[in-house]
Formats: sequence, structure tokens, C-alpha cells
Amino acid sequence: MNELEISLDSRIANVKLLEKEGNRYLIAIDDKEYDAHIIMVEQGVYLLLMDGKSYNIELIEAGGPKKYYINTYRYSYDAEIIDAESRYQKSRHSDHGDDDSVIVSPMPGKVVKILVKVGDQVKAGDTVVVVSAMKMESEYKVKKDRIIREIKVKEGDTVDAHQPLVVIE
Repeated sequence: MNELEISLDSRIANVKLLEKEGNRYLIAIDDKEYDAHIIMVEQGVYLLLMDGKSYNIELIEAGGPKKYYINTYRYSYDAEIIDAESRYQKSRHSDHGDDDSVIVSPMPGKVVKILVKVGDQVKAGDTVVVVSAMKMESEYKVKKDRIIREIKVKEGDTVDAHQPLVVIE
């Protein structure tokens, strides 16, 4: 049985692989069991079949083999596999805070919609910008209550991977 901790945005989940047979996985997330079929459609893109529903999931490496951007049809997440090494690194940097003052696009795409303007006060979880990439729209949200300081793109702009979109304070 394999067991991991995965940080998904601000939530940490305990994930256990209970059983694997072909593309069928029996997993437990925080002790709740799920029977899922996972099929790789193309490199980094997966089809997840679970509870009679299907989900398209895209995984993009983000600064290392343990960090990912996860895109679904409706949402985007930052994810990290937490192990002893990453716990140690986080503890060393916890006094310095996290640098989330710039929202960036994790992959090339096209800016579909900008939902804020300079000076707007936004609350944690508010969507700031929507980018279309690989036939999916991803919403980029603020993690904390913030103020929009600068918008570096316009609707319709094509953006590169890791390009700054919005500066927040």
C-alpha cells in the first residue's frame, strides 16, 4: 500500500493507494475510499472515471517533479507531493512568507477574460483572470484577500508559460 500527503492549494490530503488492477485504482483520500479508472489520454492529460462521472485532468510539472499545476474543465490547482524533504524545505522558508504577489500562467494560452481592474479589492478564492489552454479554460484565483496593483495582459493576449498576468498586494 502506497501512502502520500498531497497539498492541493491550501488543503492537505492523505492519499493511499489501496489496490491497483490495470487502469482501475482503489484509493482512500482522508480515509474515504474511491473506486476510479484512470486512463492517460496523452502525455500529462488523464481521463478519470469515478462514481459514474468523467473528469479530464491535466498535470503540468511546476518547478520540479513534486510540484504540479492541475487543470480540470472548471478549476485549476497548485499541487505538491509532501515528503520529508519538502517538509524540511517549507520549514526553512516559513519565516519568510510565501511570494504570491504575482499570478502567472503555468502554461502557454490565451487570456479569455479579466475579471478585475487595478485598485480592486479581492477576497480569497476570487477569480482574477481566465486563460484558455489545450481546449480548457482555467480560472486563476487569489489565495488571500488582496488589492489588484497591476494587470500585465489584456483579453485576447497570447501568453507564455510562467508569464506574469496580474500583480497583487
